[in-house]
Amino acid sequence: MPSFWVAAEIGLPICYKGRFGRSFIWAYDEDMSMMKVDHPLTAVPGEEVATARPATRPPPIRRGPIMPPEGGLSRLWDRVEAFISRLSVRDNFWQRVCSLIWLPYAFFSGIKIKSVDINTFAAVLPFRKFNRNWYHAMAGGALLANSEIAGGMYVFGICGGDYTVVCKHLEYTFMRPCFGPAVYKMTPRENVQQLLRTKEEFNVTLDLEITQQVSTLGERDKRVGKCQATFHVTPKIQHKIKKARKAAQAEAASL
Repeated sequence: MPSFWVAAEIGLPICYKGRFGRSFIWAYDEDMSMMKVDHPLTAVPGEEVATARPATRPPPIRRGPIMPPEGGLSRLWDRVEAFISRLSVRDNFWQRVCSLIWLPYAFFSGIKIKSVDINTFAAVLPFRKFNRNWYHAMAGGALLANSEIAGGMYVFGICGGDYTVVCKHLEYTFMRPCFGPAVYKMTPRENVQQLLRTKEEFNVTLDLEITQQVSTLGERDKRVGKCQATFHVTPKIQHKIKKARKAAQAEAASL
């Protein structure tokens, strides 16, 4: 019995493909292998109907969630990356060592972060030659760039090495020149710990107050600017899942 009659009898789908005036039938034979045969109505007169030839079975469709690859090299790199991430937020010494390699600007600017109270953290930008302009004031570019660094260090210190932190929006308002060390006082608008419990990506907005640190006793710090920064926080496992999904889609498109 020809393959196309077997397919028709058991109700399997049949696909027709026209080529040079001839039609072909893709069907399944008795052992459920795909077969390619000439259609008897469009076969060339005088020629016998082509015998069934086995064809390649299409790959199975993937079901369920796509998980990242679990190769040995991938797991080793994940452990190394997690160790370096935890090391970078352990204390100011390791933070400066990691900054020298991956964030040289933060290393040469000399910015350091410290805790003011349970809800407020501060970063101190020293008044050194690297951060000053030609008229011996703190450069506006240094104040602006270190606002993103200070906020990112604060958010990354809370979230830990299992998350990536990216600045989405930064708005800085200059109020007066700064002629001394700058202090960044950061206060989050959202409850970061509560957002971390969701295990999903989220945005966190920080309000930064920038003041000039004075050296005279009894003198108040001068407010030199204010800043609003929004950071996008994403679990690293989501980056791996998205990468695996794109690879699966590219593989399916190439078939």
